[in-house]
Amino acid sequence: MKTMKLGKTGIDISRIGLGTWSIGGGSAWGGDHELQTVVDTIREAPKLGVNLIDTAPGYNFGNSEKILGKALEGMNREDVVIITKCGVTWDQEMKGDMFNVVNGIQLYKNLNSASVKKEIEASLERLGTDYVDVYMTHWQAIEGSEYYVPIRETMDVLNDLKAQGKIKAIGAANVDIHHIEEYLKWGDLDIVQAKYSILDRGIENDIIPCCRENGVTIQAYSPLEMGLLSGTMPRDYKPVGAQIPKKWFQPDNMQAAMDMMDQWKPLCEKYNCTIANLALGWILAQGEFLNLLSGSTTTAEIEENVKSAELELEADDVAYMRELAESIDK
Repeated sequence: MKTMKLGKTGIDISRIGLGTWSIGGGSAWGGDHELQTVVDTIREAPKLGVNLIDTAPGYNFGNSEKILGKALEGMNREDVVIITKCGVTWDQEMKGDMFNVVNGIQLYKNLNSASVKKEIEASLERLGTDYVDVYMTHWQAIEGSEYYVPIRETMDVLNDLKAQGKIKAIGAANVDIHHIEEYLKWGDLDIVQAKYSILDRGIENDIIPCCRENGVTIQAYSPLEMGLLSGTMPRDYKPVGAQIPKKWFQPDNMQAAMDMMDQWKPLCEKYNCTIANLALGWILAQGEFLNLLSGSTTTAEIEENVKSAELELEADDVAYMRELAESIDK
């Protein structure tokens, strides 16, 4: 597995990280997984070269963190770089801006100091560790709302947690260019997590140039569009859970994406790889500052994803894949 530096920290991370939203199970993923299977999946990741593991309290009400904590009981903590997040809470005392309702429970967006301090302690307890490598704001405060917290104030508490040794680096997810510029004013921002796939290239306009200029790692999440770009779904696939409202799971769009993947098949033969390998390899081919986050619930899926980091796609093929994607993205 190829590695890269995490922002300006000097920490070595695998170019592909293990995302554990799906491992956390719950209604977003059609139910829970067999516990030992997903624990074993996490434990095998470093052996396969994947040392970066991403989680969040918001993944099934802390269940993803608890599963990772269970896995860590049988691992060397220093073998993994853990990302967890703050800013999405179901704490009825803290409240915040209305977010999703899951299983009848209201989630809130809250990045005030008291909430972040409470969240980090709960995360450390669920994970069974005394520090996290990256603490990331999951969703940003809504400007103008009753619960709005300026980024400067959020960075004050994050910088304090860093000084205490409870976190090693700061990240931000689901940000726009203005958020990133504001974070950079008040401390070190080492990683930005953003949705990026060959079918969703919006961050190329301003976020990628800004991060490259400032030495911020970009971590692409949902690079397989919640499994669509795995190339394994049948034409009559019916989306479930969190897939249902997504753009590329709407019937016409899904068929167009499948047509596109059919046109990739000669490339699969050329590189002796799968559709999923191509989709992930295309992201990595955009630059060495990019990191990939891919959800896996089995060791076999991690093994498959690792192959993507080994691909050396020719520039003409990378451009051809982009042209195909642009042609169906109206």
